[in-house]
Amino acid sequence: MNLIIQGLEIENNDLRTLAKLAGADQIEQITGRAFRLVNANQQKAINIAQYCTDACLDYAFVDQTTQLTDFGLIAMDMDSTLLAIESIDEIADMHHIKPQVAEITLRTMRGEISFEESLIHRTALLQGLHQDTLQKVYDERVQLSPGAEKLLQSIKIAGLKSMVISGGFTFFTTRIKTKLGLDYAAANTLEIEDSKLTGKVMGKIIGAQGKADVLKSIRNELGLKREQVIAIGDGANDLGMLAEAGISIAYHAKPIVQKKATYTINYVGLDGVINLFNPAIQ
Repeated sequence: MNLIIQGLEIENNDLRTLAKLAGADQIEQITGRAFRLVNANQQKAINIAQYCTDACLDYAFVDQTTQLTDFGLIAMDMDSTLLAIESIDEIADMHHIKPQVAEITLRTMRGEISFEESLIHRTALLQGLHQDTLQKVYDERVQLSPGAEKLLQSIKIAGLKSMVISGGFTFFTTRIKTKLGLDYAAANTLEIEDSKLTGKVMGKIIGAQGKADVLKSIRNELGLKREQVIAIGDGANDLGMLAEAGISIAYHAKPIVQKKATYTINYVGLDGVINLFNPAIQ
């Protein structure tokens, strides 16, 4: 196995210590924030996990033969994953009710209430908001997560299809899909009447199961096996989607997601995903 170590600051002493703990043959630099420890022993993962936690480093044991080109599709959650914001919280901020909505969002991401229930409650609080506010949020608040553009550039070079699957709203996913050149997008649709939000969602809500179903549908449409899919998410409502992928990545995620995912990225950006594979595409 290769042991991939990533972090905002990696000391030489950290690398030497980790290489010794893992019994690795050599240390290879991937980027200034990523290193590959070759022929690492995964049986020593417990000691390595504790060391990396204390040193604020991301780590992953990856099969040496795994390459980015082995995959055909990468699916990403939107809010707090592909984007560095929670779009519904930012809409609520424009409506001066962000604390109420953000609290429901947090409870949902922790898995305390169902996503479908929380979306109904949060959307209801937006009743009466003018639709122009959505564009204002997109123009003024939307930010890509660090490393997002580099990740997308690399997967295009490698020939992968890209998709955003969101429990948020199509107003944002449609624009993000166009802006970033994604291949697919799926989300919920806000009901608007007389240029104002009614506080309701149109059609069936894309929640935890909905995200999984969408990913499975696109995967089958492309003729891909589960093992050929990478999925990235951060909240409890992403668990079903992550389970439909061969490689699941918890990105700056809640503990419940980190426990279930193949790999966890807590410190570096989304470009950390491409560093997992050998050889990494820069």
